[in-house]
Amino acid sequence: MQPELQPARSAYQAQTSAQEIAVQQQRVLRNTYLLLALTMVPTVIGAFIGMRAGGVIFAYPVASSLIMIAVVIGLQFAIVANRNSGLGVVLLLAMTGLLGWWLGPLLAVALSLKNGPQLIGLAAGGTAGVMLVMAVIATTVRKDFSFMGRFLFVGMIVLLLALIANLFLQIPALALTISALVVVVFSLFLLHDLSRIVNGGETNYIIATTGVYLSLFNIFANLLQLLMALTGERD
Repeated sequence: MQPELQPARSAYQAQTSAQEIAVQQQRVLRNTYLLLALTMVPTVIGAFIGMRAGGVIFAYPVASSLIMIAVVIGLQFAIVANRNSGLGVVLLLAMTGLLGWWLGPLLAVALSLKNGPQLIGLAAGGTAGVMLVMAVIATTVRKDFSFMGRFLFVGMIVLLLALIANLFLQIPALALTISALVVVVFSLFLLHDLSRIVNGGETNYIIATTGVYLSLFNIFANLLQLLMALTGERD
């Protein structure tokens, strides 16, 4: 009788394991969305501060940009190192507040335009639309898009180098091209990260939230810059 029971026992264990994995995936996805919503609080607070006290960014754009890039990269490493503790959440919220402060001057410039509020609304709506589309694809197609990770990482490094170079070159056409490519690359990064969460490739909600937040931040900021450059109306 024992050999006959073995297949049934194995099938039961496989079913139980699959259910546990599904529960874990749902928990990671739920916690990611909850923490993502929480990151909006320091982002908004930082943005308001940046709108009123972001003069240093305009006064020293190259130096402040390089320092900001270095600090954000350092915070990402710190978040990864503390991903299994509450300190990881604190570091993530600190990074989102800092990025909000960095975004503040851009929002101030947008609001100085005649149609600035509409452009900010369009950028926010476009970012939300990208998020919705990528979430639907990740949850309905159920395809593993992790194969894109290496190519997207290389693309991000190339764009980062181009961005740093253009801080010195100040070529408007190159800036627009970089912004357009950033929107594309980070939209695909968003799909990559959401797919990993849905398919169980990412089991840590702090890391998952960090990736999704950075994608949304870059999409919104660069989409807003494109809208300002192409459709901004000055008084």
